[in-house]
Amino acid sequence: MGLGEWSGRLCCTAFLLAVVTLSVSSRHAAASDSSIAIIDRIPRVLVLYPYDERIAATTAAGEALRSRLLEATNGKIDLFSEFLDLSRFPEGDHVARMARYLGEKYAPRRPDVVVALGKESASFVTANRGTIAPGAKIVAAGFGTATAEKIDLPDDVIGAFTTFDILKTAEMARSLQPDARHLYILGGSSDFDRGWLTTARAALEQFSKSYETTYLEDLTIDEFVERASRVPPDSIILALTVFKDRKGRNFIPRDAIGQIAATAGAPVYGPYETYIDRGVVGGNTVTFEALGRTVGDLVIDAIAGKPVSDLEAPQTYIADARQLQRWGLAEKDLPPGTVQMHRDKSLWEEHWVILMAASGLLLAQASIISVLLLERRRRRDAERSAQLHLLEAVHLNQSATAGALSSSIAHELNQPLSAIRNNAEAASVLLRSANPDHELIQQILLDIQEDDQRAGDIISRMRGLLKKRNEIDWQEFDLNDVTSSAIRIIHGEAERRGIKLTSTPLPGELPVRADKVHVQQVILNLATNGMDAMLNAVPAGRTLSFATGLANEKAELRVSDTGDGIPEERLIRIFEPFYTTKQAGTGLGLSIARAILETYGGTICADNRPEGGAVFRVALPLARREDRSR
Repeated sequence: MGLGEWSGRLCCTAFLLAVVTLSVSSRHAAASDSSIAIIDRIPRVLVLYPYDERIAATTAAGEALRSRLLEATNGKIDLFSEFLDLSRFPEGDHVARMARYLGEKYAPRRPDVVVALGKESASFVTANRGTIAPGAKIVAAGFGTATAEKIDLPDDVIGAFTTFDILKTAEMARSLQPDARHLYILGGSSDFDRGWLTTARAALEQFSKSYETTYLEDLTIDEFVERASRVPPDSIILALTVFKDRKGRNFIPRDAIGQIAATAGAPVYGPYETYIDRGVVGGNTVTFEALGRTVGDLVIDAIAGKPVSDLEAPQTYIADARQLQRWGLAEKDLPPGTVQMHRDKSLWEEHWVILMAASGLLLAQASIISVLLLERRRRRDAERSAQLHLLEAVHLNQSATAGALSSSIAHELNQPLSAIRNNAEAASVLLRSANPDHELIQQILLDIQEDDQRAGDIISRMRGLLKKRNEIDWQEFDLNDVTSSAIRIIHGEAERRGIKLTSTPLPGELPVRADKVHVQQVILNLATNGMDAMLNAVPAGRTLSFATGLANEKAELRVSDTGDGIPEERLIRIFEPFYTTKQAGTGLGLSIARAILETYGGTICADNRPEGGAVFRVALPLARREDRSR
């Protein structure tokens, strides 16, 4: 059988690649006319796959072939691939249409070599070579010499033959299960499946006489699963291929066999490496990657004009160590040279390097620890330096903000001071009168106290903006409160510019843990930018909005303006240092805001509002319960 049987996931190791060697067959000797002339342009190679791209075996062989060709030619080769899908569309009309289509497709770029993977591809290209690739060398691969004779493969077609011997897989099963009394051979309902069953009957004629033999064929997939689950424990199950079941449903054989093996009542064996990892114990099989690279070598020699001849790829035994353990099968009963996949290493196999290198590691341990401690110290110093730089940048940014708001703050401070003066003068006049109104004087004094408190609050907010610190003051606070505090700082500047401020706080608390002054500075930066963005807006439409809420389990603040918005091409750059759209801007406000938020595990992003203007979203992690208990 050939590449058509290769259904399943490729799980070959580098060791498998090493064990596959090739021997020259005697179908025909190399002849001087079997080579093609050396061409003075980039060679073209067409690879024909018999089925679709889901069949892992042909795909694995094809990819190994492509890799070998690209490696040998340094990429100076044109590679083409065609999936003929002949399993689902075997009709003669389809085959003829496909030949005409490929003939027209490759008319401007005739292939120099055509690689036919599987007997179906070989039959197709040899019958239509004059239409598709006249004069091209044909290399066929993935089936045995008996199949080559059966399809009457022309003598000038070079073959990389692979004979899948189901008898060897059966003998492997007998070696592992010497007490077995029942033999089950299962196969699907496609033409290829039936061909496999016919081959198995002939190959296992003598072998099957030692068992009570049953062929499970022409069943639905559910029937296959059910029948396999009820076999006696002393059974051997040989799984061939199931490309199609009795109801006509198409399958990838590795998946169909996987369904059957999952609940089978006895060990399942198969002739393909792609069945490993699907519940199959193992079998005698072919390495598809090695075959693909071998075909690649044949193609390279053909392109170079060297003599080429048929090659035979021998099989090797593969077993899944996990399935041996599942069924209680002894490793010692495996055929000599069997490669075990997923085998747990012994203590010595797994740790010999550690045991041999233990003394060296002990000697090196002290120096490694010293290096790690040094790196740790350097990292801490770097983190401390970065923190100091951030604090310095934040302080400079606070000073700049205070300077920008100074005229508004002075105007705001002047109001309570003027009120204090006026009230004091009024009280003085009342006290000089013949009959002072003590109640009115008392009210005036209360007004003076309130105005004094207002002036003190304004000065306190300014001191917070200008205070320089060398440490981050971690504290838990309500994001709503900090937002309100920032609004009070800028409301004077907003009034001066004719900007309306709106605030929509989330009911309840939004507890976060960070430096309160730093978060306030982020809000001031966003508010200042928002007010600057509305310079050209209609005065009646100037609105700066603040809204808090929850998003993705984080506290979120949205600052929106009604300006012109941010050009789309600038959105991805506005948080970069020194990037600004203002004439007198430094380009540091938003980058500092991002640095502050990232320090506390937060994020910031910007977008344009559908109704116009921009919106900035600030997110900070909610204070964790363990943080709140500190």
